[in-house]
Amino acid sequence: MLMIYIAGFIVCMGLALCLTPLVKQFAIKIGATDVPNARKVHTKIMPRLGGLGIFLAFVLGLLAVSPFIPYDFSARELDFVQALLSGGGLIVLLGALDDRFELSAKVKLLGQIAAACIVVFGFDITVDFVNIPFNNSYSSLESWVAIPLTIFWIVGVTNAVNLIDGLDGLAAGVSGIAIATMATMAFIMGNVMVAMLCLLLLGSIVGFLFFNFHPAKIFMGDTGSLFLGFCLGMLALLGFKQIAVVSFITPLLIIGVPLSDTFFAIVRRKLQKKPIFAPDKGHLHHCLRELGFSHRQTVLIIYGIAAFFGVLAVIQSSSALYEANWVTFVVICIMLFFLQIGAEVIGLVGQTKKPLLSFLSRVFMKVSPEKGSKS
Repeated sequence: MLMIYIAGFIVCMGLALCLTPLVKQFAIKIGATDVPNARKVHTKIMPRLGGLGIFLAFVLGLLAVSPFIPYDFSARELDFVQALLSGGGLIVLLGALDDRFELSAKVKLLGQIAAACIVVFGFDITVDFVNIPFNNSYSSLESWVAIPLTIFWIVGVTNAVNLIDGLDGLAAGVSGIAIATMATMAFIMGNVMVAMLCLLLLGSIVGFLFFNFHPAKIFMGDTGSLFLGFCLGMLALLGFKQIAVVSFITPLLIIGVPLSDTFFAIVRRKLQKKPIFAPDKGHLHHCLRELGFSHRQTVLIIYGIAAFFGVLAVIQSSSALYEANWVTFVVICIMLFFLQIGAEVIGLVGQTKKPLLSFLSRVFMKVSPEKGSKS
């Protein structure tokens, strides 16, 4: 079985290496290009639509490897794969149209909801349980809760990855790290289907990164960022639903970078009284660039943060095996504390919005005079 995993990864990587240059030519021919503006980092016209290469490599690789998998998938697992391909196909079409014609935010949102509805209503895949913290049990959800929760999750994660796609190789690399984390957990838990899908997708991403890492020759565009976000939403939340030891927090950790960046973007825009979907230059990669880091340094720093989240996810799921939920709770609290500190230091919410740092500063100044008076 290990050889099938390796072969699938190599096949998809090879397909992405071969298909991406063809997609680049196709993008230039149909005018699917990205023109620089005040918000963007690149300074020359670039072809986008590169996500089409990732999608095609993934689908073709899956078709090539499937006959050789010595494992009988259950009806539920087959439904999951079909839902991933059907909803993912619609997402890719939506992204491709946006890369060429620049659709409005409302149209893209409606398309994402439609893809999520295909998953929910077309294949009856929903989040039908929720982990009860500090207890090794699960509570089932009523359909009136499960259906909107599933749609909200898929659409939310899809947009989260789309929002971090601002530097060469950033969204692809962060998504690849999250998918590698899921593959690791799937291996540990013996989830053959998730492990195979993750490795095929990871191979497609690695092959594409040869052309997308700085200096990029092609952008993935919304075709790629929306597709990878959709896949992450599906795999992170639904891929482990049959594994009772994984708590609800694990998928949040796996995709911690895009989710936290999206959360701070929403807070920042609300505080500035701007629409939630209004673009700005306050994202994590923009802030790091403002601090003086180079293009590559910024991307590698965010890769490191994504890897840190991935390690936490693996540790968290492993601690659940030993019912160490209180340890997990403490780790999560510490992580959130430093996440907020980091966001305020680099200005993710805004240069003047630093409540935690201001509070700590006041506490420190209050304690310091008291020490001085005693001396």
